[in-house]
Amino acid sequence: MALSTASAAAADSGREHGRHQRTVFARGTFASPATARNAFTYDQDAVPAGARAQVFASYPSNGRTIVRLAVHGLLPNREYGAHAHVNPCGATGAAAGGHFQHVPSADPSAANPANEIWLDFTTDRRGNGFASAVQDWRFDSRCPASVIIHEHHTSHGDPPPPGSAGARMACLTVPF
Repeated sequence: MALSTASAAAADSGREHGRHQRTVFARGTFASPATARNAFTYDQDAVPAGARAQVFASYPSNGRTIVRLAVHGLLPNREYGAHAHVNPCGATGAAAGGHFQHVPSADPSAANPANEIWLDFTTDRRGNGFASAVQDWRFDSRCPASVIIHEHHTSHGDPPPPGSAGARMACLTVPF
């Protein structure tokens, strides 16, 4: 298996109302948990070792958060779900913890695209995909630490619970 490679950077781009504006970039090459550094594949049939992902997050002066995900080398013409999660990636998909929620809640209705970062995508015939989420809020003292790629697009409810997207297939640690 190929070893994971990683590059992550966060840069200040100025001040806004006493807070730094930042951009964050993370990329990785998916590898098995035994050899991965920051990009883990838990299901190599769905996210093959050697597939790649990039996450770019920006915090423009309008108070929003923009997160973009690009993937390369996944299965062609397939739907995947993806979400920001609270912890960094680890040896199992469970290590990343639950979905990051802007307003934490045990109420199932809090699992929605306005309170979380949902990055569902469908790959093209080459296995490449792209997703973007724009939120009307910024991270405070809490930030997500990873993006998990899930088995299928995210449910908005009826019948599956809102926010569910199946098994955790892969994970990229992101220094949000």
